[in-house]
Amino acid sequence: MNEALPAGESAPRPLSARSVVLSLLLGTHPPELPVRELVRLVEGFDVGGSTVRAALSRMVAAGDLRRTDTGYRLSERLLERQRRQDEAVRPHTRAWEGDWEMVVITATGRGPAERADLRTRLTALRLAELREGVWLRPANLRRPLPAGLDRVAQDYLARPARPAAELAADLWPLDAWSDTARVLLAHVDRARRPADRLTAFAAVVRHLLADPVLPPELLPADWPGAALRDAYTAYQREQTGQVRARGTRT
Repeated sequence: MNEALPAGESAPRPLSARSVVLSLLLGTHPPELPVRELVRLVEGFDVGGSTVRAALSRMVAAGDLRRTDTGYRLSERLLERQRRQDEAVRPHTRAWEGDWEMVVITATGRGPAERADLRTRLTALRLAELREGVWLRPANLRRPLPAGLDRVAQDYLARPARPAAELAADLWPLDAWSDTARVLLAHVDRARRPADRLTAFAAVVRHLLADPVLPPELLPADWPGAALRDAYTAYQREQTGQVRARGTRT
């Protein structure tokens, strides 16, 4: 699990113009804003207007954004990223009855790029690798496995013989995730300038994407996952209110 803060850094790095645009649109539903409103919003995070417009042009050319009749919208490719971000902030869980999801890789002869892509997909599903080709997690998430996964893997329900809490602690660095989450909460509390707050909450979202979302009984005491989600939800509500207010004044 990657930490949201690079080793040795005391605060998240400032966001580029592109990252500010993406952060705003990823947090907007539907993910589309009028040109003038988007430029004004990004300027509020200490990015100059000419820099914003240049970034928007590059993002359209790169396939990050799609130009609409009135403004800019996330591309289809990034709509999947928004869906994963929304799920990270508000994961769909169910009561855990002790079963574990287990995905066993059955395909052979895949190249390095295909193997790396599959690892990325399985990690995004919040599975962890027990040993090569065997991935698992507690069966407490309400989500289907993606179409096409059955061409390269088989999924099962299992009950490992090892104690569940011990297994979870081996599969995920829970203490490290928890420590970083508390550092991020401290940054959020201290951030006052809009640009600093956006930077801090962008790091929060990245960290939530790495939360294994385990059943409560498998988590260490004082797990800060809920606090981190609550902080981001409040910030997202605040940003949505500002977008609507500015749109009304336009």
